Amino acid sequence: MDNHQKSEMVGIRSHLEMGSLEEERAVLEFEEESLVSPGKTHSREGPNKSLPSPASSQSFCTKCMSNSIFNSIKVVLFSTKINLLVPFGPVAILVDKFADNHGWVFFLSLLGIIPLAERLGYATEQLAFFTGPTVGGLLNATFGNATELIISVYALRNGMIRVVQQSLLGSILSNMLLVLGCAFFSGGLVFSKEQVFSKAAAGVNSGLLLMAVMGLLFPAVLHFTHTEVHFGSSELALSRFSSCIMLVAYAAYLVFQLKSQKNLYVPVDEGGNQSEGDEDEAPEISQWESIIWLTILTMWISILSEYLVDAIEGASVSLKMPVAFISVILLPIVGNAAEHASAIIFAMKDKLDISLGVAIGSSTQISMFGIPFCVVVGWIMGRPMDLNFQLFETATLFMTVIVVAFMLQEGTSNYFKGLMLIFCYLIVAASFFVHIDPTSIADKPSKHH
Repeated sequence: MDNHQKSEMVGIRSHLEMGSLEEERAVLEFEEESLVSPGKTHSREGPNKSLPSPASSQSFCTKCMSNSIFNSIKVVLFSTKINLLVPFGPVAILVDKFADNHGWVFFLSLLGIIPLAERLGYATEQLAFFTGPTVGGLLNATFGNATELIISVYALRNGMIRVVQQSLLGSILSNMLLVLGCAFFSGGLVFSKEQVFSKAAAGVNSGLLLMAVMGLLFPAVLHFTHTEVHFGSSELALSRFSSCIMLVAYAAYLVFQLKSQKNLYVPVDEGGNQSEGDEDEAPEISQWESIIWLTILTMWISILSEYLVDAIEGASVSLKMPVAFISVILLPIVGNAAEHASAIIFAMKDKLDISLGVAIGSSTQISMFGIPFCVVVGWIMGRPMDLNFQLFETATLFMTVIVVAFMLQEGTSNYFKGLMLIFCYLIVAASFFVHIDPTSIADKPSKHH
């Protein structure tokens, strides 16, 4: 009897085990099926579980979109304290309409453009997450210089050719001496060792800058030695020809940098591991949000640039500053706000190759693309914009390129090199403060044509 009961118990247990195994297998099959084809799970759920209605899904999408827009505005406009300067832009427009005080309009426009230039750089960096490092670097340099180019086009339209020449020249000087000097200095203070960067990239950029100096030097020499075939017209023809050559050279440089010699420009890392040193950064706004913000910021900068350019000559009188000093020193400092901040930040993170790309790459782009582009735009507009930047300005640029080329030839940097570059910039700024530009007076009547 006991044996019979035992055998019954064993049978019941084995049936239970078999049942549980079958249930587990069924659950596993169901899970696999739901992973492979999620749509089939609805048939197992029965008629009680219904799909969400189109109205509810639409309201959910609208809510998500509004949250995304709110988050984007919060990140771009309210995440940095420099945006406290944004209201100065509308104030400058109001002062121009009601008070007509050129000094104040210039000063307020200048303050209003600073945060816009910085946010333009930020939006470009966010877009670079989606485009990759090479295209991202190119975008960063391009939109970093957008402020100067917009100001230049408005000044060119008003016939203020010397303001265009001097602001572009000032942008090159500012990037090469002040921005690079501050990056070297701040990086040298944070890191006691010498920082290392790619000599290959620095060498190519130095060569391009010397080519740009050559392009500016010959029209100036031709003018001051009075050796033109046709006085006045030969200088302009040479400038337009040289500008076209410089634009082709810059296009070839982009192809060389982005396609042919990618490995040549790998950032120097003594540890050998580049990816481990980089922080896992993620974009804060989406690709389309970055594009929309770039468009909005560029439009707003172009509006303020128009007021800024119109107020330059009045500001020169009321502030008792030469137009040359305003054009070469003040305008580029505002336009280069984004590059200045990012170059210092990257240098303090020991990413000196990126700092060098921002400072020297930006100078290369202005000298090989920005200046020739303005000559071609002036040609289209019927303005006699040429590459004769006058002797004083051309000599300043030539000496700056030579000094920076010597600083970069070793492929190392320290705080003393940075300090020397900053001191060089102070000497240049003082020189332009006491420099009277005789040709800027001749440009004034052409503004009213």
